[in-house]
Amino acid sequence: MPIPDFQTIMRPLLALHADGKQKTQPELRESLAVEFDLSADELEERLPSGTARTFVNRVAWASTHLKEAGLISKPARGISQISERGLEALATNPTRVDMSVLQAYPEYLEFRTRGSGKKDKRRKDVASTAEGGTPQETLEAAHSELRGSVVDDLLSRLLDRDDQFFEQVVLDLLVALGYGGSRRDAAERVGRTGDGGIDGVIREDALGLDAIYVQAKKWAIDRTIGPREIREFIGALQDVESAKGVFITTSSFSKEARELARRRRIVLLDGRELAGLMVDSGVGVTTVQLYEVRRIDEDYFVEPG
Repeated sequence: MPIPDFQTIMRPLLALHADGKQKTQPELRESLAVEFDLSADELEERLPSGTARTFVNRVAWASTHLKEAGLISKPARGISQISERGLEALATNPTRVDMSVLQAYPEYLEFRTRGSGKKDKRRKDVASTAEGGTPQETLEAAHSELRGSVVDDLLSRLLDRDDQFFEQVVLDLLVALGYGGSRRDAAERVGRTGDGGIDGVIREDALGLDAIYVQAKKWAIDRTIGPREIREFIGALQDVESAKGVFITTSSFSKEARELARRRRIVLLDGRELAGLMVDSGVGVTTVQLYEVRRIDEDYFVEPG
């Protein structure tokens, strides 16, 4: 079954403490994995950022919320134990314990509004802000959504500009990715548009030990580049005795075109891949806000042996 969201994990996690004994995080995760019938692949699944395993992250956040509501305590690092309030919550909520239940406790409301500057906030439905996802997942999902919006906008703007501007974008991106040395030097090389299906050539590194040939096509999004255009580019590469080429377009490539390029080790960048690399490399975009996500440094709190 899919990995349950962290709110669904809350009551089973609390129920594992019902015997009153102290529990460790590894044993809790092991029991929950069996209860939810999670496969080995699901247990290895990671957040989009790759920084943590999804299941471990969700169990940790479920535990944090239960602790902040006073349903469990943490007498030692990595150890948790149920409280009287937690036992009462199990008895009065036989099917589910989630954020809507936890908001009945003042300590939890304080936790949810801590640092927000909204000290007068009362029993607003705090569950609505993170339904189904941990705070880290919510942040990553929001980042992904914002990135996708910027990618779409970039692609639209590229299509609105002329071919010369598109060639400049390709140049700026390749330099940002570390090719061509300086922009001025790279410009001299890519600016020499050639024939035979090659729009430019750029140094593979700052020393100019090898060259990469570039084909750039600003086509409408609904057009598809097929194997014929790839074969023409391969022929052009053979004419200059090179095996290294990058084909960049604002449109898309057919499955056959991608397979042919893969066999000949030619790199293809379609419109969304191009715009995505522009975002990641800082080409045509600017940083509006940076957020740092911090976690506890467990080594800092280790007692000397």
